[in-house]
Amino acid sequence: MAAVEEGLEPQLTAAKDAAEDATDTVDVGPAAPPLLAGNRLSLDLYPGGCQQLLHLCVQRPPQLLEVEFLQLSGHEDPQLLEATLARLPWSLPHLRSLVLKGGQRRDALGACLRGSLTTLPASLSGLARLVHLDLSFNSLETLPACIPRMCGLGALLLSHNQLSELPEALGALPALTFLSVTHNHLQALPTALGALSTLQHLDLSENLLDTLPPEIGGLSSLAELSLASNRLQSLPASLAELRSLRHLVLHSNLLASVPSGLTRLPLLTRLDLRDNQLRDVPPELLDAPFVRLQGNPLGKALPDSHSPPGTPMIPEMPRLFLTSDLDSFPVTPRGCSVNLACGVRLQFPAGATATSVTIRYRLWLPEPRLVPLGPHDSLLSGVLELQPHGVAFQQEVSLWLLFVPPRSRRCREVVVRTLSDDSWSDLETRLEEETPKRLWAHCQVPHFSWFLVVSRPVSNACLVPPEGTLLFSSGHPGVKVTFPPGATEEPRHVHMQVVRMAGRELQALLQEPGASVSPLLCLSQSGPSSFLRPVTVQLPLPPGITGLNLDRAHLHLLHRAPPTATWDDITAQVALELTHLYARFQVTHFSWYWLWYTTKACVGHLASKAWRRLRLHRVNLIALQRRRDPEQVLLQCLPRSKVDATLRRLLERYRGPEPSDTVEMFEDRPDCVEGRVCFVFYSHLKNVKEVYVTSTLDRQAQAVRGQVSFYRGAVPDEVPEEAQAARQRKGADALWMATLPIKLPRLPRSEGLGRRAGLSLAPLNLGDAETGFLTQSNLLSVAGRLGPDWPTVALHLGVSYQQLQRIRHEFRDDLDGQIRHMLFSWAERQAGRPEAVGLLVQALEQSDRRDVAEEVRAVLELGRQKYQDGIRHTSLAPGGLALPEPSESKSPEPAQA
Repeated sequence: MAAVEEGLEPQLTAAKDAAEDATDTVDVGPAAPPLLAGNRLSLDLYPGGCQQLLHLCVQRPPQLLEVEFLQLSGHEDPQLLEATLARLPWSLPHLRSLVLKGGQRRDALGACLRGSLTTLPASLSGLARLVHLDLSFNSLETLPACIPRMCGLGALLLSHNQLSELPEALGALPALTFLSVTHNHLQALPTALGALSTLQHLDLSENLLDTLPPEIGGLSSLAELSLASNRLQSLPASLAELRSLRHLVLHSNLLASVPSGLTRLPLLTRLDLRDNQLRDVPPELLDAPFVRLQGNPLGKALPDSHSPPGTPMIPEMPRLFLTSDLDSFPVTPRGCSVNLACGVRLQFPAGATATSVTIRYRLWLPEPRLVPLGPHDSLLSGVLELQPHGVAFQQEVSLWLLFVPPRSRRCREVVVRTLSDDSWSDLETRLEEETPKRLWAHCQVPHFSWFLVVSRPVSNACLVPPEGTLLFSSGHPGVKVTFPPGATEEPRHVHMQVVRMAGRELQALLQEPGASVSPLLCLSQSGPSSFLRPVTVQLPLPPGITGLNLDRAHLHLLHRAPPTATWDDITAQVALELTHLYARFQVTHFSWYWLWYTTKACVGHLASKAWRRLRLHRVNLIALQRRRDPEQVLLQCLPRSKVDATLRRLLERYRGPEPSDTVEMFEDRPDCVEGRVCFVFYSHLKNVKEVYVTSTLDRQAQAVRGQVSFYRGAVPDEVPEEAQAARQRKGADALWMATLPIKLPRLPRSEGLGRRAGLSLAPLNLGDAETGFLTQSNLLSVAGRLGPDWPTVALHLGVSYQQLQRIRHEFRDDLDGQIRHMLFSWAERQAGRPEAVGLLVQALEQSDRRDVAEEVRAVLELGRQKYQDGIRHTSLAPGGLALPEPSESKSPEPAQA
């Protein structure tokens, strides 16, 4: 140790002289603002942070010697940054954490830019107390030589750099417990890595590693190891010697086998082997509950590798595996295969693009304005947006979308729907089954736009030439349309869909055991509305009816012309030709046709009710409160058949009343539009919301009882009593659907209002009467809009990098959880500070999220107006008087769920 100190002495002196020379030439400007607060100094978000620090170093205030945490931006001028860093060993001798991150700036497409940092001055090894060093999102190509000399270093973060190797000297860090080198270009690891006996967390994902050194088995303290998204084809047997290992992540590699000894690791609770090339694994892994094997060709034989002599070798296509914090990726003329974190796969063949293109993606929640559903369609996925829109590829790109399996596939098909030239169309789609509950919709796309997966009745189409043709239904062979010669002068496209209605539902609706209907035939065409010659349509007779036993007086042919909702009886207007099994008739223009056999009158009205029944879904509504946090309420709308299974799964963590009575809803119809909570019901997707409720009543004195009411359309101004609303309910058109009770328990006096530091807050109203209030509901809305931008917003709010890392780790598989925890934890710390709302708006603007900032301003302005109107309405203040001070203002009433 003495030799090291002596060798560093000349370097420190030279660095100090160079830094002082740089300080003399830097225009530090006016006196720096009072940036020092306690032992932290955050200069990464200030313009000219290095100049600010150099100015403080010249002034040498006593507080500077107490700084233990320093943050600087990697986007500073490289020479100025190096000069600033050279002064740290003697200007901040107690420094324990140094963050030199890039990534605060974005390019025109919104992607994070790397910082300019390429090396570190040798004098930084003199920071004897440094335990945390973060150099992420910079331009490092080699590890700075000073880092292996930082003997006290415990956490080293090098993610998102350009490192191609790590030095053997890295093994000389005796105190290192956390090492992250994700998103680099590492092709091999140093053997000395195995000497890091104290290392507990190692993340090497998103690199180019194809092998691991056997010495990795020497990491005796390692608890978490991530090697995802590399090129590993095999694993060393020494991995089975990591007796402290709890999490091992190996997804998205090229593994063909895994060591059998992994199953004998005593503490292992997670083994992620998804998306590899595993065809056979040890039997113990197949049965282990902590092993994930999706995306492997398990049990499949190897493909035939024989190829004719002289066949040229095709270079391997690059593979990209994007994590949830990335929303863009590059595509070169070489092509690539891309796996997105949202359950989407893309394959760009070589030559698909002539130049490099940056592709951006976003998965949208299914909103009615984004989801074009037909009357008999069901949505099976979210809405994927791929940008840039409209860019044509020289070769078609393959797209795979993960979707929810439909509950019924009889006479239905799954297709990918896309927006092209301002109109929606369905792409030719092929289904690929990975497991019975993991299905992919595969299609070819010529350009990028919006994509979603829908289930629709089987559709058949043809091009009708002037010579005539015949169109059959592939789902119902008895349904066909015959086009005679001369029916059209120009070729036109014709589409056919056939929808079946269950006989039991019809008989229950009509209360007539003998009633029966044929399949519903939907015909549409392009071009002129009428044909030049009559077209013959054939429909099967209703089930149980034949041409020999029917009473023609009870047979009705019904017609509907969309978009009208009425069905007309046209039996007397056409000539029905009956055979033993079929009915034929001729038409000159297309519409919807339906054969009914019933003794009832007013068949058109009954058909309207039956068609409505076809599209209705029977659902139940639930409202459950989390057991450990009753203020968190889960609201869900789910099909009747799934209620029992869902409750069994939820009741370990939630409790609440029995589900509501069964109600009926249409696909793609919101049950609450202008209210405080809104669902848009999609029969195959999860229709769930989690909200926080509170009360202005004193919960230290008593428990508070409330209720959750579900309505279609807008919530009425005066919420009726449950009994009164129940008397008014008439089925699918009723406004009120259900009311369920909830209860906030009494608070122990010792806990007070600020008893918890988690996401559940005491009645929260950020701000005051002058600036406006933000409630939990408002903050949840903000959280839902931030997405991957939340770390930038958090930094502008003053959240430390260590806190960010901790939140990411605690909620590593839950992006929404990360956002909510950060925002509500910050809000709880701001309780009682009227300037908190302004800080939030400022942070949103600094993070380039002005859209969210404007929404917050609109909420604040609305709250101020309501508050002023309320005071004037109750004659507490005349129109010209100012509002009372914040301490005198009452909190607004909580929003009813």
